[in-house]
Formats: sequence, C-alpha cells, structure tokens
Amino acid sequence: MNSELGQLMNQTLLYPLVFVAALIVIFSFLGAIIYYQFLAKWVPEKLASFVWFIGAAFILFKCVDNFDKVKDITKNWTTTGFVIGFIALIVMFGIIMGLLPSKRTSSIKKSKNSSSRPSKKQPLRSVQEKSDHTILDSSFSQLSGAEFERLLALYFRDQGYTVHEVGVGGKDGGVDLVIIDQRGEKTAVQAKCYADRNHVGVGTVRELVGAKRNHDCILSLLITTSDLTEPAKKEAEKFKVDYWHGAILEQKLKAWGKWKPNQKSMVAVEQTARAQIKKSQAEIATSNDKLCSCGAPMVIRTSKEGKQFMGCSTFPKCRHTKSI
Repeated sequence: MNSELGQLMNQTLLYPLVFVAALIVIFSFLGAIIYYQFLAKWVPEKLASFVWFIGAAFILFKCVDNFDKVKDITKNWTTTGFVIGFIALIVMFGIIMGLLPSKRTSSIKKSKNSSSRPSKKQPLRSVQEKSDHTILDSSFSQLSGAEFERLLALYFRDQGYTVHEVGVGGKDGGVDLVIIDQRGEKTAVQAKCYADRNHVGVGTVRELVGAKRNHDCILSLLITTSDLTEPAKKEAEKFKVDYWHGAILEQKLKAWGKWKPNQKSMVAVEQTARAQIKKSQAEIATSNDKLCSCGAPMVIRTSKEGKQFMGCSTFPKCRHTKSI
C-alpha cells in the first residue's frame, strides 16, 4: 500500500516537477552557450539575464497550464531512470554554473592584460622626460610644462614643504602642486611655463580659485615664467591669489642655488631680454614723438603748400607743430 502511494506521489508530483526543472536547465544551458560564444560582444549581460528570466517563466507557466500532459509524459518513468536523469540534470547545471565564472574570469584577465600592456606612446614619453639633474641645468625655454612643474616640486621640497604632484604631465583641473608647510597649511600651486610674450590671462586665475577648494587648500599661488595680464593681476588681488612672475621666480631659484642653467641657455635668455628692452625703448621713443608738449597726442596735418607735418590734436587751443 505504501509503495503504491509513493509511486503515485512520484508520478503525480515529483516526476513532473523534475521534468519542468530539466526543461529550464536545458534552456539555460543552451542559452549560456549561445550567449557566451556568439552574443557576449554585442548584448549586455543584464539584458541576457532578463531574456533568460522571461524564457524560464514562459516554460514554467506553459508546463503549469499543461500539467496533465506533463504527467502523461512522466507516468512511465522508473525509479532507476529518474535517478539517472536527476544526476544528468545536476551535471548539466554544474556545467552551466562553471561556464559563467570561467567567462567572467577570462574577461577580467583580458582587461588586466590589456591594461598592463604599455601603449605605444608610453616608451616615447619616458625617453623624452628629463632627469632631475638635467632639469636643474635647463633654462625655462628648454623645459616642457611637466618638467617645469617638477622643477618647482624640487624647489619646494628643499624649502621644507611636503609636495603632492597632483597634476604633473596630465589634466590638473587648475592645480599642479599642493604644498604643505610645517604647520599643515595647504597651498594650491598652478605652474605656467610660458614664453615671455605669452602672459597668463584672467581665466587661469579664476580656474585656480575654483580648483583649490577641490584639494582643501586655504592659499593659492600662481607661478609663471612670463607675467600676468593686467586684468589677471586685478583678479589675483581681488581673490588674494599670490603670484610669482618670471623675474621673481628666477630670483628665488638662483637664491636656492641648485638651479644652474647652462651658459648657452643663459646667453640666449640675455639676448632675448636685451632685444625686448631695445624694442620697449623704441616704442617709448615713438610714443613720445607722437605727444605734444602739452601732453595731447599729435596728428598728421597738411599745409597749404601740400607738405605734411605733425600738429597738436587740440588745435587751435595749442598750435605746436613738428616736422615729419
């Protein structure tokens, strides 16, 4: 009696449930193979999981709606066949579970290998970078932006500061160095290695003012090898941004004693400075020639004879003239 009852329970409940589970496992097995072999590059894993869930739910509801047909299919199952099928089901499920981590692990390994491989540009960059000794022997015109930042880092470390190079050679967001004095006070430093004629604009000052908060800095310092434009100087004074222009910077580095640019570069710098001085003097002389003794600008006029001369722009109030 008990054996007949158990056989009835198996045929009406257990076998049909195992049959439904087997269908879902087979569906999952085939779906996993198809996805990871053909679709993984184009279909996101979350979308594939959602499709699997819909498919598994469809199989389950279909089997429930046709439960009598499922019982007819499984009524001739024997206990031995059931055990063998159950073992095969477990093995298939294990293969599916083993397939998923293997794919993920391989993708992780690939990403690690690709990230560890140096790009073609990296060796070139390492060759181009100068040593600290070379940087200390180079003039401003011989340094790149990243090398200039390293020069400043060496200087501030020797002055007793703790230096964090937060933007060396990359996207700094407005701050290149964060220097911390012995009291723990932080200063955000923006470095600009510019040519003498290329002055730092007001935008750089505003960028530094906004970026120093991202590094929890109280003070800000703008260092340039050239100078600031007049609007930039006013903006720096307004927001209390300290700045070192080229002359101040050169004075501090020479007083440091370790920065010793080679003789050729110094000659080139001196020649450039002399040329700029001569140009400035010529501009001043030209501007003075165009000013009247009363201080008003002079303009070109033509006499009755057709000759041109320089006359005061306030004529007839001032009748002073100069020949051309």
